Amino acid sequence: MAKKKKEETKPEEVATPEGQPGPMLQILAQYTKDQSFENPNAPESLRMEAENPPQLNVQIEVGRQMMADDTAEVTIILKADARKGDQVSFIAELEYAGLFAFQGVNAQDIQPLIMIECPRLIFPFARQILANMTQNGGFMPLYLDPPDFAGMFREEMMRRQASA
Repeated sequence: MAKKKKEETKPEEVATPEGQPGPMLQILAQYTKDQSFENPNAPESLRMEAENPPQLNVQIEVGRQMMADDTAEVTIILKADARKGDQVSFIAELEYAGLFAFQGVNAQDIQPLIMIECPRLIFPFARQILANMTQNGGFMPLYLDPPDFAGMFREEMMRRQASA
């Protein structure tokens, strides 16, 4: 008795009418726009004491710039500083960007795509660069947990509504 082979379908065939391409998001380029690492109190800042680790402060922002040709530049801005009391151990700043192309995306879906999915795609690369920066500065590599880009987008939308 021969088993009947299950027919496979491609996701785009299921999601869109025949002959029409579905929504498309493509990364055209990824690049470092700005990168800075300061270790102003070395070598004293490198003397790590297990009972007195530096206090770490991290800020994450997402910027965007729409281009005329259905593309957008999305930038993740990472700022981290470590301090022991009033003494700076290090300051690390990174602006990492991606150039994205869109096709077949509804107008109401473009902003969530730009502010949630685009940063989610490039964040692992920015995270690795920041980790390498801190490690090359003589500290433990700073590996950030992926942020909640959807939550950041919701907060921005609520701020806009409140100010409108």
